[in-house]
Amino acid sequence: MSNLGEPLPHDLLDDGERMSREQLRELQLDRLRATLRHAYDNVELYRRKFDAAGVTPQDCRTLEDLARFPFTTKADLRDTYPFGMFAVPMSEVRRVHASSGTTGRPTVVGYTENDLSMWSDMVARSIRAAGGRPGHKVHISYGYGLFTGGLGAHYGAERAGCTVIPASGGMTARQVQIIQDFRPEIIMVTPSYMLTLLDEFEKQGVDPRDTSLRVGIFGAEPWTEEMRREIEERTAIHAVDIYGLSEVIGPGVAQECVETKDGLHIWEDHFFPEVVDPVTDEIMAEGEEGEIVFTSLTKEALPIIRYRTRDLTRLLPGTARPAFRRMQKVTGRCDDMIILRGVNVFPTQIEEIVLRTPAVAPHFQIQLTRRGRMDHLTVRVESRPDANPEQREAAARAIAQGVKDGVGVSVDVEIVEPETLERSLGKLKRVKDLREP
Repeated sequence: MSNLGEPLPHDLLDDGERMSREQLRELQLDRLRATLRHAYDNVELYRRKFDAAGVTPQDCRTLEDLARFPFTTKADLRDTYPFGMFAVPMSEVRRVHASSGTTGRPTVVGYTENDLSMWSDMVARSIRAAGGRPGHKVHISYGYGLFTGGLGAHYGAERAGCTVIPASGGMTARQVQIIQDFRPEIIMVTPSYMLTLLDEFEKQGVDPRDTSLRVGIFGAEPWTEEMRREIEERTAIHAVDIYGLSEVIGPGVAQECVETKDGLHIWEDHFFPEVVDPVTDEIMAEGEEGEIVFTSLTKEALPIIRYRTRDLTRLLPGTARPAFRRMQKVTGRCDDMIILRGVNVFPTQIEEIVLRTPAVAPHFQIQLTRRGRMDHLTVRVESRPDANPEQREAAARAIAQGVKDGVGVSVDVEIVEPETLERSLGKLKRVKDLREP
């Protein structure tokens, strides 16, 4: 992949990527006003919410006017389950996807033929930004089915002119064999499952650095710069971030460019971002961290207005794609936050400390228990196979001290045997809450 890491040639940029910032803002306003009208006219929930807030689509005269409109939450989609948020007749819906529904009713999203085409375009744009080119083979380990990851990546890779290997999740040993036999240049997978694949390579006596893989496009869960370094050092690939969520479209809302690896460029010609204070709902200035909120600009089946993602990040100016603002790698989610004895703790903070500690593997789990009236947190971390008892004890002390110094809370650390903790076959659940209700 001789051109990997170099800027995308101008002739491979699409029309949206060639726009100036001024042209983009004009397009955004036109599309935003049309989307607000489409939502108001065709979705009862939006009509009620707009009326209650005292706004109409005509009140949007500038992009800044969007702040006057109400938010959409996951609860809105659950309350209108299954198809109450659709803005077109079912006869025009070509596909539905849904969340897992593990915390309640699933959220259901629909796609028209135009929605599916736009989605494929955005994932194809993302793959090109990651270094993918026509003719490359893409091994897709995202789950297929109602989850948007697998099919979203699949159709986007085909749109990019790539050859798709639809491996899906699971059957880890077989996936490792397929990668060796089919020799893909690109893998699309959750970062936690990539670590599981790397362990399997090494278990089979294969050095992951000797495979055909050159690019890993990782998404569906927060991951840190430390995990990027871990993956890149063990594989000799470029590890880049992709962002999306089913309520907005699926993967392909934003993508990190391989030549800069400095945050995800948001494809703002289709998805308008805001960052708000998760407590006060106030708009945050560019560069300030808060909850990212998205409004779709071109979706037909399920237009989404100011959707509360619960993801924490900040907006930054564009670099590799100057017209498009970047979002910093997601640091965590509002609903992933653990409040331990008055201190806010995010799993990604623990991950950073684990990944820079010698003698332990990148596999860890956070267990929450209650001792008397106090909540307690234990970090369980797998040791490296070659670590001796003294190294394990030193690692436990280093992690506990790192959490104390960096996060400001005392925790227990338990170093467990290799391959003890449950492996992720998709999105990873880092926190195990053992507290009694």
